[in-house]
Amino acid sequence: MKADPTQRFYAEVWSHAAEVQRLANILCRDTPAAEDLAQEVMLKAFRFIDRFEAGTDAKKWLFAIARNCRTDRLRVEQRTAGQEQLSNFEWEPEAPPVEESASRDAQAPAEILEAFSDREIIAALQRLPEEIRWTLLLVDVQGMDHVNAADVLEIPVGTVKSRAHRGRNMLREFLRPMAARRQYDQQ
Repeated sequence: MKADPTQRFYAEVWSHAAEVQRLANILCRDTPAAEDLAQEVMLKAFRFIDRFEAGTDAKKWLFAIARNCRTDRLRVEQRTAGQEQLSNFEWEPEAPPVEESASRDAQAPAEILEAFSDREIIAALQRLPEEIRWTLLLVDVQGMDHVNAADVLEIPVGTVKSRAHRGRNMLREFLRPMAARRQYDQQ
């Protein structure tokens, strides 16, 4: 006897709804758009629960749906002109000078990040090109390994590693002025 689709949805997928909402909040620049995206993802998951293979990673499946929904929305709304494409992004962050890196090594990266509010981190993430933002959301925010992130994004693992490295450098550049101001204010 086949399991009831509604029961299966609630048993296997629904527990990830908050993570889908968090992902949507970071991807979208306004709350109504984020709520719409999260709702669309969960509705599609419910509608296609029969395509979900029992025993596989439900969160990974939901994030793949979210990626496809987000891509479809960008195409329909023709907002790609307003979105930075990685291939068009001319600025490449420089590696920090050696002496600057050495002085910062004394303070753990987790401590530095804790100094920023979630809102500041999200604002910095939203400044990134879409491809890099997705990569950091999956790898650094959601804690996915590179292989699973590559599956969700449908790109090679090496590209995930490259984008994650590049994105972290870009985030560092975006957050550095705020960190410097805070350090100056504390002196």
